[in-house]
Amino acid sequence: MKNIFIKAIYAGMLIGIAALAYLSLENAIVGATLFSFGLLVIVTSGYYLYTGKVGYLVREKKYFKTVLFTLLGNIVGTLFIALLARVALPNLADKALLLVEYKMRNDLLDVLILSVLCGMMMYLGVEGYRKTQNDVARVFLVIFAVVIFILSKFEHSIANMVYFFLSFSISFKTILYLIVMIIGNGLGATLLCHLDNLAEKK
Repeated sequence: MKNIFIKAIYAGMLIGIAALAYLSLENAIVGATLFSFGLLVIVTSGYYLYTGKVGYLVREKKYFKTVLFTLLGNIVGTLFIALLARVALPNLADKALLLVEYKMRNDLLDVLILSVLCGMMMYLGVEGYRKTQNDVARVFLVIFAVVIFILSKFEHSIANMVYFFLSFSISFKTILYLIVMIIGNGLGATLLCHLDNLAEKK
């Protein structure tokens, strides 16, 4: 589990850097495209990202501990990058705060649904990368999965950790919302993985 935890920290750091790139740009499409760099490095390097791993809970045996250590490592990695950015890029903290305030205006049901949809997109991106043989197609599957979830304003729990930590928006409400996002991401990813399993059996 130590190796998984380290790879999860690495993945959290990559998502943190990707989130900083997104916040740095005014053009949402360009920002979303650059954000996908983080996921591309994660899937090509075999790092552990919660939203990319949680779907396989319905396929892999004794997998819960792997998912738990992945989530904990992602938290550490995103926190580390957010704290560095607080010092060196304070203007991004203001942007992160505006983004968090926008997200907190949604009610919990909306957050859950948006998180489920994001979990689906992450599973499709990661599973598509795993199954597709053409290297160009694999890259575009990952990029479009990320661009779609960002432009559609779906809720990615690990990316949101960066925004919460960066803006110091830590309260009962943000923690509750983050828990709902984590659950929703898991539900969306595991649902599609389960459907894939049923289709393969038939």
